[in-house]
Amino acid sequence: MSDAEVPGIDPSVPPSGAGCAECDAAGGWWLHLRRCAQCGHIGCCDTSPSQHATAHSAATGHPIIRSFEPGEDWFWSYQTKEFYDGPPLAPPGHHPLDQPVPGPAGRVPRGWQSQLH
Repeated sequence: MSDAEVPGIDPSVPPSGAGCAECDAAGGWWLHLRRCAQCGHIGCCDTSPSQHATAHSAATGHPIIRSFEPGEDWFWSYQTKEFYDGPPLAPPGHHPLDQPVPGPAGRVPRGWQSQLH
């Protein structure tokens, strides 16, 4: 099976942006970012206050995410609840290197650690 034929992964789709789409729209913040391997949607991780990556998967049925953090290229399947290796995805492969974690700059509240899951 070719990379393009892996159900739930479309290697040709670029990421939707540099940060969580819903957090950016609402003025929120995130800890880590995840990329939908099917449509490129960028959402925040389950440790983040709003957990938008999981919400996106539940709403769309898109089963696989990939880390959108520098130095990480793992995939996670919501269906099997397992990590695995997958094909290279359309660039960029992570958020901008100058974007802080948590991020984005200027929107992370004091005491952010107490808001994590």
